Amino acid sequence: MATAATNQKLVIVESPAKAKTIEKFLGKGYKVEASQGHVRDLPKSQLGVDADHDFAMKYITIRGRGDIIARIKKEAKNASTIYLATDPDREGEAISWHLATMLDIDTAKKCRIEFHEITKKAVKEAIEQPRAIDMDRVDAQQARRALDRLVGYKISPLLWAKIKKGLSAGRVQSVATRMVVEREREINAFIPEEFWDVTAKFDAPTQRGKKVTCEAKLTSIDGKKAIIKNEKSAKAAKKRILNAQFLVASNKMGEKLKRPQPPFTTSSLQQEASRKLNFSTAKTMQVVQQLYEGIDLGKAGTVGLVTYIRTDSVRVAEEATTAARGFIQEQYGKEYCPSKPNQYKGRKNAQDAHEAIRPTYVEHTPDSVKAFLTKEQFNLYRLIYTRFIASQMNPAVFQTLTADLSGDNLVLRYYGEHMTFAGYRAVYIESTDDEQELPESVLPVLKEGDGVAFKAVDAEQHFTQPPARFTEASLVRTLEEKGIGRPSTYAPTITTIISRGYVSREKKRLYPTELGCMVTDMMLEYFAPVVDTDFTAQMEEKLDDVEEGKVEWRSILRDFYPPFKKMLDVAEEQVEKIEIKDEVSDVQCEKCGAMMVYKMGRFGKFLACPNFPNCRNAKPILHYIDTPCPKCGARLMEKTSKKNRKFYGCEKYPDCDFVSWEKPIMEKCPKCGSYMVEKPGKRGERIHLCANETCRYKETVAAKDEGDNEE
Repeated sequence: MATAATNQKLVIVESPAKAKTIEKFLGKGYKVEASQGHVRDLPKSQLGVDADHDFAMKYITIRGRGDIIARIKKEAKNASTIYLATDPDREGEAISWHLATMLDIDTAKKCRIEFHEITKKAVKEAIEQPRAIDMDRVDAQQARRALDRLVGYKISPLLWAKIKKGLSAGRVQSVATRMVVEREREINAFIPEEFWDVTAKFDAPTQRGKKVTCEAKLTSIDGKKAIIKNEKSAKAAKKRILNAQFLVASNKMGEKLKRPQPPFTTSSLQQEASRKLNFSTAKTMQVVQQLYEGIDLGKAGTVGLVTYIRTDSVRVAEEATTAARGFIQEQYGKEYCPSKPNQYKGRKNAQDAHEAIRPTYVEHTPDSVKAFLTKEQFNLYRLIYTRFIASQMNPAVFQTLTADLSGDNLVLRYYGEHMTFAGYRAVYIESTDDEQELPESVLPVLKEGDGVAFKAVDAEQHFTQPPARFTEASLVRTLEEKGIGRPSTYAPTITTIISRGYVSREKKRLYPTELGCMVTDMMLEYFAPVVDTDFTAQMEEKLDDVEEGKVEWRSILRDFYPPFKKMLDVAEEQVEKIEIKDEVSDVQCEKCGAMMVYKMGRFGKFLACPNFPNCRNAKPILHYIDTPCPKCGARLMEKTSKKNRKFYGCEKYPDCDFVSWEKPIMEKCPKCGSYMVEKPGKRGERIHLCANETCRYKETVAAKDEGDNEE
């Protein structure tokens, strides 16, 4: 007869937070353990992929996982049934396979369960529908791991020998670095061209009888498109407009629909969180992981607030769509809910393995769970929630007016739009990397044949702009559009190229470093296919074919490795040693008198003595701001916390303990006289805010001209 212990069922997940949530759902009779990710992997100290023996993989137990493995094995011995409940993707399938191997579980046995949201219903349904481990998924992960290991472990030592120790190459990271480098070179090679816009302001009546000021732009001169390239032509056009009599030549009223965007994929969430919340890709994934794994909602218990977070699909379960439509009708009215559910088409190369990212329960509105969330969790959850609800709403409706004003063979065009029905925009308005949309206005009444009197004519000089530097958001979008990488790889790829010193991030923009340019040039010369975007995208498609059972995984490696080995041999023979000279600073080493040099470390640049190892003096780079310390009048320094967050502190610390997360400014509060701080606004403007909690006077100032186009 079995003891109570042997009747216990063991569920193995990846994260401890998830384990805690799921154990509460399953209750007595279940024990939930966390593997904390992979338990086996290729060894760090050697290649681990034997190209001479058909790419045999050498897996070893990961160092430091001994206690975790021992605990899992102990629980497994006492369990009547073992369920492997790792993440529902290739990586999760591979972790389940490694666990099965370690625990001597037959992979053909129904031991694998999969759920896409951490809710009681989803977990219990998964328990009732176990399946065998999907070896096609496992093999796709093995093929990716082998490819990445071959590229990284074969090229990286070459970079160490020829350029600098500590460098690395990667199948996706090298392509991402190349994209940033080539964008910078496009910008540097760009030659701006001058052009002028000529606009005229006029007053016109509205339907309510009030007058509104309108602006029309010169579009046609003597029957040809108005292309004005210099000041002389602009002045001539302006003079003709001022001397001519204008009439409304045509007047076209129309209606424009603006449709909602689909619910978030991993990529679109990273992009929108960057624009709206100023989150890095890594930050977004860290916070959304918390929302997925489970939040303690007090009496309601612990529940995952969002569905699985690594997805390239915009598909939504019928049950969730129905719930959203019911919520919309109840909260906003039937006119906001379309007659049929909105359907969205995914990208051509999307895997579509999981649903879009959405709230697990529509009744968990952001405001109803706010008390249980951190500020970051709340802001990101609200973004996901409102985007999902908006995706099932009717379009916004705009009335449009296009009017051509003609005189002296010149045509100026007025265009305006006015929202007549908010639709989904009552809930959510998406951001873009492009120019801001036209402001909504009250439309004028312009009848054909009516005269128009311009009260001002302006000629404004412009120059064509170079391509925009990448932000993290736009780099993710471009990687996705080109089919490079997958949802799980975007954030770690960007983190890697920044931490390796190939790319720097300044005010949200990504700049290539000299090192990044150097490595990219070497990769382009000797390993062109590895950093070719089409080649990398095609490799992703081949990995998808492995997952679908169409291709045997080792065949990809057999095709890839021989030509890659030839590239390696040529590079090892031909690449010459590149000497990177340290940039000399104006700071003198107080120990030996030498001028210190800039070095790149794990946490960015620092100052080091060039006489190392004889002199080991090193120190951080100090950045001072103009504003004096509000407490003692000494200089304020820009510092970085242990969590890599910027803050401002007095140089006389610990004698003076002044500290501020926001940047103090010179101006004093006009209401109370306290010091003020500067914060970024939502639309690029700067906000000056009084630091006095009882005052909090606020004023908005125009955005600073950074002299750079941002994507």
